[in-house]
Amino acid sequence: MNTLLSDDLLNQLQGPQLAQISQQLGLSESQASGAVSAALPLLLGALGRNASQPQGADALYGALERDHAGLDIGSVLGSALGGGGQGAEILGHIFGNRQEGAARGLGSATGLGSSQAGSLLKMLAPIVLAYLAKRTFSQGRASPQALGQTLGDEHEQIRQRGGLGGGLLGAVLDRDGDGDTDFSDLIGLAGSALGNRQPGRDLR
Repeated sequence: MNTLLSDDLLNQLQGPQLAQISQQLGLSESQASGAVSAALPLLLGALGRNASQPQGADALYGALERDHAGLDIGSVLGSALGGGGQGAEILGHIFGNRQEGAARGLGSATGLGSSQAGSLLKMLAPIVLAYLAKRTFSQGRASPQALGQTLGDEHEQIRQRGGLGGGLLGAVLDRDGDGDTDFSDLIGLAGSALGNRQPGRDLR
């Protein structure tokens, strides 16, 4: 099984980038790492599902080529930390009417609470697209079809691996979108992701 894109990107966000994220959210680096490791499979898995829809891969490929190609992850993070990066708009495209549910689920599963989880997703969304653009256009045979296949494989591998990332992805995407999703079954999957924090409780 190939290395997951979410794992690869998580590795690239260690060090100074993770320190910046943790400082912005008021978390320790270990807590931030746990939250990011749950958020990235959710974002990339959702993109994989979108790319499997009619015209989904074409639309994403066009957006990457137009708005995200050639961007450095570090500079994108700096912009996102400063309130730029169009994170909210990107999340709207990724999750649609499930955006609030995504933040609520991530917050419940990791102990961040919906507000901090939403902030984290807004930071990570433009980073994910910059990462995908770099990966896509650094390869000689870039195409919407290849992008869709890559993201479709990512979605399936995340689901098969399970754990917090796979469970969260399923809970957010595989419901009817009525806003009544119960994320309590994910709390046990969080384990020690946030150190001594208790999953399911907002950080004050």
